Amino acid sequence: MLNLVLFGPPGAGKGTQSQKLIEKHGLIHLSTGDLLRGEISQGTALGLEAKKLMDEGKLVPDEVVIGMISHKLDANKDAKGFIFDGFPRTVAQAEALDRLLETKNAPILGMVALEVTDDELEQRLLLRGKDSGRPDDANPEVIRKRIKEYNDKTAPVAGFYKNQHKFKSINGIGSIHEIFDAINHVVSNY
Repeated sequence: MLNLVLFGPPGAGKGTQSQKLIEKHGLIHLSTGDLLRGEISQGTALGLEAKKLMDEGKLVPDEVVIGMISHKLDANKDAKGFIFDGFPRTVAQAEALDRLLETKNAPILGMVALEVTDDELEQRLLLRGKDSGRPDDANPEVIRKRIKEYNDKTAPVAGFYKNQHKFKSINGIGSIHEIFDAINHVVSNY
């Protein structure tokens, strides 16, 4: 099973590149952001709490996210693999994900990290906010808080996968096609 973590800060292009990988390799996109937004759009209690936290630029509790991921994996047992987009965000989540995937005999094969400067991220997110209507992408203060949260809490996850010799870094600035070619070169080695 081809299980990949597509890694990078908000606005790095993970969603765009995930879609291209899904089309090429027949993988299932597992975006915790999409899972959470689904809960929000359904107006569930979890969705309302998640919305409040996301609007403040904060993270949703690990046990909630791991439970949603487990359910998604179980619902797609015949999948060729999964692309984890936006998760894990902390070393504790990476450890929990490894434990979950171990029970399903489907480990992460690699992490591909999209590297993008903070200034570029802020500009991309503001543009996305104008198009998407997402409040967390429209407010420069919230965007800076999200980027800082990523740099402080999420970036260390790369070290977790480096220690497992599963980490590859890709320049996330360039054309969508150029970035995809670089990612696909890494993925083809799995």
